[in-house]
Amino acid sequence: MAEVTDADFAAEVLGAELPVLVEFTADWCPPCRQMAPVLSALAAEEDGRLKVVQLDVDANPDTTNAYGVLSMPTFMVFRGGEPLWSVVGARPKRRLLEELADVL
Repeated sequence: MAEVTDADFAAEVLGAELPVLVEFTADWCPPCRQMAPVLSALAAEEDGRLKVVQLDVDANPDTTNAYGVLSMPTFMVFRGGEPLWSVVGARPKRRLLEELADVL
């Protein structure tokens, strides 16, 4: 799964042609680690329809603060440079897919 930074967030996420699911994550966050295989599977299954990326909140405070992210993991979907949907907390893949269905 791709990682984005403050430096390339605009190009990789805001300028993307596909909708982008961003996981705001941290190395010290157990629920974030729990979501890694879920997001990897989601990225593979939705390839060509949805781009899935991670942003390390500790290494990228500008983007984290710009979107008011306070808890990890926070998931946001961006389309056309705008955040469309946001949710906080780990969840099973099936539930995440159900929630994403509305914005995809």
